[in-house]
Amino acid sequence: MGSRLIRRCRNTFVVTVLAVVTSAAPGVPASPGTAASAAAPAFDPGPARAGLERLLASRAGQFTLIPVEEPDSGDYFSVSGAAGAIEVRGTSPATLLTGVGWYLERVAGVDIGWPGDSVGRLPATLPAVSGTITRSAAVPHRYALNDTDEGYSGAYRDFASYQRDIDLMALHGVNEVFVPTGAEYPYYEALQEFGYDAAELRAWIPGPAHQAWWLLQNMSGFGGPVSERLIEDRAALGSRIAGHLRDLGMTPVLPGFFGTVPPGFADRNSGAATVPQGKWVGFARPDWLDPTGPVFGDLAAAYYRAQRLRFGETEMFKMDLLHEGGTPGTVDVTRAARAVQEALDTAHPGATWVMLGWQKNPSATLLNGVDRNRVLIVDGLSDRYEGLDREAQWGGAPYAFGAIPNFGGHTTLGANTGVWTERFPTWLTRSGSALRGIAYLPEGTGGNPAAFDLFTELAWEPGPVDQGAWFAAYAARRYGGADPHAAAAWEQLRLGPYSGASGTWSEPQDSLFTARPSLTAATAARWSPTAMRYDAGTVERALSELLRVAPALRSSDAYRFDLVDVARQALTNRSRVLLPRIRTAYDAKDLAKFRALVREWNADEELLGRLVAADRRFLLGPWLADARSWGADAAERDRLEYDARSILTTWADRGPSETGGLRDYANREWDGLVRDVYAPRWAAYFAGLDTALVRGTAPAAIDWFARDDAWAHGRQAYPTVPAGDPLALADEVATALASASAAEHR
Repeated sequence: MGSRLIRRCRNTFVVTVLAVVTSAAPGVPASPGTAASAAAPAFDPGPARAGLERLLASRAGQFTLIPVEEPDSGDYFSVSGAAGAIEVRGTSPATLLTGVGWYLERVAGVDIGWPGDSVGRLPATLPAVSGTITRSAAVPHRYALNDTDEGYSGAYRDFASYQRDIDLMALHGVNEVFVPTGAEYPYYEALQEFGYDAAELRAWIPGPAHQAWWLLQNMSGFGGPVSERLIEDRAALGSRIAGHLRDLGMTPVLPGFFGTVPPGFADRNSGAATVPQGKWVGFARPDWLDPTGPVFGDLAAAYYRAQRLRFGETEMFKMDLLHEGGTPGTVDVTRAARAVQEALDTAHPGATWVMLGWQKNPSATLLNGVDRNRVLIVDGLSDRYEGLDREAQWGGAPYAFGAIPNFGGHTTLGANTGVWTERFPTWLTRSGSALRGIAYLPEGTGGNPAAFDLFTELAWEPGPVDQGAWFAAYAARRYGGADPHAAAAWEQLRLGPYSGASGTWSEPQDSLFTARPSLTAATAARWSPTAMRYDAGTVERALSELLRVAPALRSSDAYRFDLVDVARQALTNRSRVLLPRIRTAYDAKDLAKFRALVREWNADEELLGRLVAADRRFLLGPWLADARSWGADAAERDRLEYDARSILTTWADRGPSETGGLRDYANREWDGLVRDVYAPRWAAYFAGLDTALVRGTAPAAIDWFARDDAWAHGRQAYPTVPAGDPLALADEVATALASASAAEHR
């Protein structure tokens, strides 16, 4: 055997193991037939078998999973076999699942997406593979999850939810996953050794939905105090998540320690020096402990000791110094970075420091202080701007090609997929390239399944991906069968929402139905695109085509999700047509026209609310029920529900929400939000304008924050199961849009 580290998994399951690869030519996967009868398996494939049973219970028995040793060239899988007897070889449990995913898509013609699947279309006997399909990873790092993912994807999910997400990531070739769940635990444990009592620390730690920004050193305390039981429960969950990743041969990426401390740290610890970090969109930022001082190493050691005992070993740690406006004060940033890496290396020799490529970070000054060979920069801007030269900017430090196709977990459809398919292979193969990975970094996951599928595929294709051909193939497997109308629908979506170009944005525009009411509203979130990024007609045509898909293909979960999602987007885009017309009528004091257009707006929002109520992925109820389920008593349940409600609406108290611009940052078109937040505030706004027109006065001012904050502190329950027929509701949307278009052309 070679000298490469063999992954070992704790769980054991009874599986069929046919062969073990023992040797291979450099850079070439060994022949699938190579075997060593006396050798032990390269790793335990049991966790892959368990994942396969979870994902594909009714057909899992038709797969044989064969572990092989990873060659120097990196991860690979191969798929072969006769009907009903599919053999998948792979270099880790996760890579075995990647091979299964490839078979399902390329041979069986079905999709397991994030979200939506068409596995119900699988035949009783799985089809044979023609020859052998082999794919090698083009890059060693296939990283997933933004720092903000837990907050915007759901900080109150249970282990089964995280487990399925990890299984899906493995199915799509991911091998490194950020795990912030329970990250408060090592701070809580370590800082009690440095002069803080438990109650002080529980007040300093934010509620779970807001902890991402505390870990980024942007804020503290909001949504708290947290209870000791909550800290313990989250640490237990985070430990299970990290363990599941390790079982699959994936790397849990844990938060590292770079100096965030509570107020008064220097007063309680002789020799410590802290640097005030000022404000972040209205929040007081936590202090930064000077890493070059005498106390930093001791605190870092205590942090990593507590983290290791609870979460186990790993080799990758995520941390960002001076994120979004932090100040170094008199600290030498080069020396500080060196000290941070030395503390990490002392605790975890040889570990990799993961940094986010965002705005001007990481700076050359910071990178000059670290061993670049043990850094991975996950670039959040690879598809956003022109003229990027990451090799020059980051001095040859390894980096991953990354994308942030949504901010705040917006429900908007689309991504810069053309930039991905053109730019990734170009950057990978250019002279002197330091590109070593991909990084899937939406701020919230669980939507936009085509974007996730295409982006993760980049790492497994030997050359450029033909975007047009890819979407055509995706349309067929997405619903479990070729259909001309499905193909036409996805071609329109490719030409529309998925046609984003680089230059300014990495996500499409958000919805004006979710915006703070104003006749000049151009965006809901402060930092979103202010205009349409594609021809809205493409989505309407896609909806029309989806409604004509063959009845046999309409029963899949993927079809029904996509139908609601595309209908939602088509209706949402109408808001950008209506609002300027409403403004024109108001400015002209044309009361009849104004009222007619407002009636249409209100009817569209009412229809939107009924539409999104028809799919569980667009329900607010589970989000809130999950939050309340973590509370030990009524007071804690209410506190956690506010944490979950506020992150979607006000985000924070009045200052950061209004002056800082965080309000509606995570706007999303969900049942509950549409019905009880967005539609009522637009109705109130238009009613005020109507009164102003009738009386000839200025509109009465409305305290929008007070309204939204009252809802965020509310306790009304929302449905946790969908209601309504997606097909009928999507057809109602198409009819309404066609009628509006016809009326405008009369």
